[in-house]
Amino acid sequence: MTDLKTVALRVRENAHAPYSDFQVGAAIEAASGTIYAGCNVENVAYPQGTCAEAGAIAAMVAAGEREIKAVYVVAGSPMPVTPCGGCRQKLAEFGAGDVPVTMATTGGIEQVTTLEALLPGAFSPAFMEPNE
Repeated sequence: MTDLKTVALRVRENAHAPYSDFQVGAAIEAASGTIYAGCNVENVAYPQGTCAEAGAIAAMVAAGEREIKAVYVVAGSPMPVTPCGGCRQKLAEFGAGDVPVTMATTGGIEQVTTLEALLPGAFSPAFMEPNE
């Protein structure tokens, strides 16, 4: 996870957080082993911002990949910050339940969990199948 940690810490420095001053960095390892990064990008119209995890997912998909193998999220908070509900569902779209998610602080505290533990009962393509 060291590579993911390094990338997430580095990209966090690029966050655009002039309103909350809460910078978040995320790094995702895809099935190929390539690491994609994202940072939060706030907007004065608050709901229009983008989470770090969503940015990393967008970069992965833009590169043509569709499978997440590991996630690392870091923020300058007193305790590890979890992905928001929307990002949990976005991560579940591209990762299996056993994908490790490391949540960390810039001070070095880390907590490791899985996508399934973060979002039990995630909405999945199985719900979209016809009911016959």
